[in-house]
Amino acid sequence: MSKKYIPREFKKQVYLARRQKRAEKMKIAGLTALLFLCLGSIVILGFFWKASLKSGNPSNAPSLSFAKHTSADGNQVNQTGQGASAIQGDSAPDSSMQGTSATDSSIQDSAAQKSAIQGNSSQASGRDTAWYLTLVNKQTPIPQDYEPDLVKVPGGESVDARIYDSLMQMLEDAREGNWGELPSVVSGYRTAKVQQKLYDDKIREYEKEGYSESEATELAEQWVAVPGYSEHQLGFAVDINGATYDVYLWLQENSYKYGFIFRYPGNKTDITGVSEEVWHYRYVGKEAAAEMYEQGLCLEEYLENM
Repeated sequence: MSKKYIPREFKKQVYLARRQKRAEKMKIAGLTALLFLCLGSIVILGFFWKASLKSGNPSNAPSLSFAKHTSADGNQVNQTGQGASAIQGDSAPDSSMQGTSATDSSIQDSAAQKSAIQGNSSQASGRDTAWYLTLVNKQTPIPQDYEPDLVKVPGGESVDARIYDSLMQMLEDAREGNWGELPSVVSGYRTAKVQQKLYDDKIREYEKEGYSESEATELAEQWVAVPGYSEHQLGFAVDINGATYDVYLWLQENSYKYGFIFRYPGNKTDITGVSEEVWHYRYVGKEAAAEMYEQGLCLEEYLENM
């Protein structure tokens, strides 16, 4: 090896080492930029999420989130990756339900305004409607002097006696999608007093987060029905809890066979006014349930087309 070759080879090694260091620095800089980009995206998404909540339109957010929610009728539900667990804290009145809330005046104003709005169902138009097709939603209150004939279901909740057999048969067959366990009814019939407390509590919850009274009321009504406008006060609606989230998939595909419908699907929120509730099922009779399932209709659309 010549003397000229040795220094030339050494210079080449030094050049390659420097080039390698520059490549490493560029790689680190690129990863750092990517990290800042991700953090920026998270901040921006959080901003828009907060803005959508303030606008009172949760439908802009994902329809299903694996976190604790309160249903449109006040039932709290925890959803996890493996299953879903509904937490019932509202099955019967207690001493904490006595008295009136500071929001009573706003509740009365809201209820009065809603009762003045004509519903879009056959009952609103004056036609006779079968008992199981009675519509109760944000615009249509429960019938005056309504008194259901109640029976207990396993777990202690009550439902209208006329839906008991169909409900129990559906729950029994739903074992197939619930790891062999019987799904439970965690919320059935509710009194106006219970519904009032749930409504008041939800408003106060949003007020504690910094929302004004009007903003808190608007947000609360996305999750908790105004007293007198809740299907649970009919006794035809139930919130169902399963050992696994798969039970809700089973119910969506099979409940119509027993006369029940998935009452609040996410793609009907603009009609029902309620965000998606996978746990809430309503009895409408087998014939109507089959038609709604086959045609992809919600109860409001079905009644409108009658």
